[in-house]
Amino acid sequence: MTNPVRAGQIKVVGCPLCGLVCQPAITAGHVARCPRCHTRLHARHPAGISRAWALLIAALLCYVPASLLPVMYSSLFGNGSENTIMAGVIAFWHAGSYGIALLIFIASVVIPCGKFLALGLLLITAQRRSAWAMAERTTLYRLTELIGYWSMLDVMVVATVSALVKFQLLSDVEPRVGILFFGLVVMFTILSARQYDPRLIWDGEKK
Repeated sequence: MTNPVRAGQIKVVGCPLCGLVCQPAITAGHVARCPRCHTRLHARHPAGISRAWALLIAALLCYVPASLLPVMYSSLFGNGSENTIMAGVIAFWHAGSYGIALLIFIASVVIPCGKFLALGLLLITAQRRSAWAMAERTTLYRLTELIGYWSMLDVMVVATVSALVKFQLLSDVEPRVGILFFGLVVMFTILSARQYDPRLIWDGEKK
C-alpha cells in the first residue's frame, strides 16, 4: 500500500473557510490569500497549540467556581435556597425526576470533563508529533466539536425555568453567578477546539 500524497508535497493548501484547494502554497515572507473568499491561508494555524492550551486552562479555571458557586436561586412561598449544579442534580433525583437529573449531570459534568480530557490528549499528542491512533484521534476531535454545544444545556435550563417561574405569584427563580462561570467554561472549550488544527494529528506521519 502506497502512502497518500500530502498537500505540502504538491505545493497546495486548503482554504479554512471555503475549502478551496489553492496553489501555490504559502511562501516565506508572503501573505497568501484564497482567490475565492480572500481568507488568509496557513499551512497550519499559527500558534494554534498555544492558543488552544491557553483557552483550555482558562476553561479549567472557570470550571472550579462554576461547580462550587450557586447557579440558581429558587423561592417558594417565601422559602428561598441557592443551588449548585450538583445540588440541582441531587434535588431532581430525590424528587423522582431521574431523566432530568441524569441529563443535567451529563451536560454539566460528564461532557465538560470529557472535553477537558479529550482536548488535553489531542494537544499533548500534537505537540509530541505522535503517530499513535491518528484516525481515532481525528474521530475524537470531530466528536469533541459535535457535542461541545450541548454543554450549554444547563444554562438553557436555568434561563427557561427563570422565565417560566416569573409568571407565578408565589414563587421566584433567579440565576446566580455560578451559571456565568459555566457559560464561560462552555465558551472557552469551544474556542479551544476551534483553535486546534486537526491537521497536526497527521503530521506524525512525517516522523
